[in-house]
Amino acid sequence: MAKDLDRLLRSLSEAEPVEEASCWRPRADLIRSRRGWLIKIELAGVHPEDVSVHITGDTLTVAGVRRDVVLDAGASIHSMEIAYSRFQRSFRLGCSIDRDRIETQYDNGMLLILVQPES
Repeated sequence: MAKDLDRLLRSLSEAEPVEEASCWRPRADLIRSRRGWLIKIELAGVHPEDVSVHITGDTLTVAGVRRDVVLDAGASIHSMEIAYSRFQRSFRLGCSIDRDRIETQYDNGMLLILVQPES
C-alpha cells in the first residue's frame, strides 16, 4: 500500500486532467482545519493505482476509474446499482497549494488528502 501512496503522490502534476464526461461522482467531504484542507473521498472498489491527483493553481482534481469485476463470464445481470466507470472531482481551495506538504492515506476505500497552503 505504501508503494501505491508513493505512486499517487508522484502523480501530482501541473498537467490538466483528461477532460471526459464522468458518469460516477464519488461522495466527498471538504474540511478546513488549522493544518490546511482535508479532502475525504469515498472510493470503495477503486484500486489506488487507478487514481490520479492533479494540481492546477488553487484547484486539486482527483480522477480515476472503478472497474467491474466479473465473477462468472456466463452470468446474466439482473440488477446493477453500482457505477463502474471513470470519475473526476475537483476542489477549488482558494489558496496556492504547497506541493511538498501534501499527505495522502488510502484505507478501506477512503482516500484522505491533507493539503496545506503555501506560506
